[in-house]
Amino acid sequence: MSSKHLKQMLRNRDLIFAAWISIGHPSIAEIFALGQFDFLAIDMEHSTINLEQAQRIIAASQTYDRPCLPRPVSHSNDFIKPLLDSGADGLILPLVTTPQEVSNLIDHIKYPPIGKRSYGINRAQNYGATFDEYITNWNENSIFIPQIETKVAVDNIEKIIDNTQIDAVMVGPYDLTGSFGYPGQLTHLEILKAQEKIVTACQKNNISCGIQIKNFTRTELNFYQNLGYNLLFASSDIFLITNWVESATKLIFESKSALND
Repeated sequence: MSSKHLKQMLRNRDLIFAAWISIGHPSIAEIFALGQFDFLAIDMEHSTINLEQAQRIIAASQTYDRPCLPRPVSHSNDFIKPLLDSGADGLILPLVTTPQEVSNLIDHIKYPPIGKRSYGINRAQNYGATFDEYITNWNENSIFIPQIETKVAVDNIEKIIDNTQIDAVMVGPYDLTGSFGYPGQLTHLEILKAQEKIVTACQKNNISCGIQIKNFTRTELNFYQNLGYNLLFASSDIFLITNWVESATKLIFESKSALND
């Protein structure tokens, strides 16, 4: 799987699955890459993963032919530039609310004449060995996924996605619930209506639409596919470990209780 192939899948609105990494060790990426995920995503917004750790995760992911898309903590080029030069296949950008923010981010991500990304040499260009090939193909093959996470963004969705450089959008369900005044209520009617508006706009404009599924079960998967999502982020390393601890804790409690009966 190359970034070019993934980009085409996104443009085709194929059914796409991603794994979400929040723990800063490349072993997690290697384990996830052994699965059938189409790409791996790195959460640097709500984790302590730093740029050096992210580069190692990107390298591990790509070793297994899995494109890797980090999500930096902000729109600052201080984070975007080193992630791209570390070899990321594109970026997921949080809290995008206006078309102007989209334009600003494209300036950071794409080389001229589309954007204003500066030219440099690092891992992305194989430390100079494939510099010409990289800069020639980057604009065409790189992936840009803005996140829709606020009421303002939902209101602006048609304007936000009216840009040919956007390959998909990702809904941020928890921030969305907070923005609408229903923190954590993922199935609140207003939240579902907002998601319907986003999904419908994406379908109309032939753009993939994604969301993270906390409990990656057949029931939950069917629910979000029926809402119209075609890009599904399968839980995360943190959710998986937390769920296992909860199950193990219940089993331990039951086992100890049985001894006392």
